[in-house]
Amino acid sequence: MGRRHSYTVTVTWTGNQGTGTSGYRDYQRSHEISAAGKSGIAGSSDPAFRGDRACWNPEDLLVASLSACHELWFEAYVDEAVGVMEEAADGGGQFVEVVLRPRVRVASGSDQDKIQSLHHEAHTKCFIARSVNFPVRCEPVID
Repeated sequence: MGRRHSYTVTVTWTGNQGTGTSGYRDYQRSHEISAAGKSGIAGSSDPAFRGDRACWNPEDLLVASLSACHELWFEAYVDEAVGVMEEAADGGGQFVEVVLRPRVRVASGSDQDKIQSLHHEAHTKCFIARSVNFPVRCEPVID
């Protein structure tokens, strides 16, 4: 195996209203995500699960991570990625797919086949995409 990398983050729950998790409605889902030398991220759960709509939730961050990994291969990139998660009857759930919709700008006369192959290569080498157990599709738009 190749080189190993380690990532350390701290997630601090900030939603205790004095009674911990004594009841489903008795606490906030807020938390702070931090790492040494980096700005903190205000987090919460998805609003569907009593989270704060103004904060990033883990599902947002997963979809963003997949897109951010892909974008490193292009000079100009905007992606309106969409992740689909399904809840199970037992209260659990999982992502069933993420669709990346990157819009990239290339120079006039660029080899369109080469651009398409870059999307494929970016996807197959993305550490995050290779780590998930659901399909990550790419529907690029090339300007």
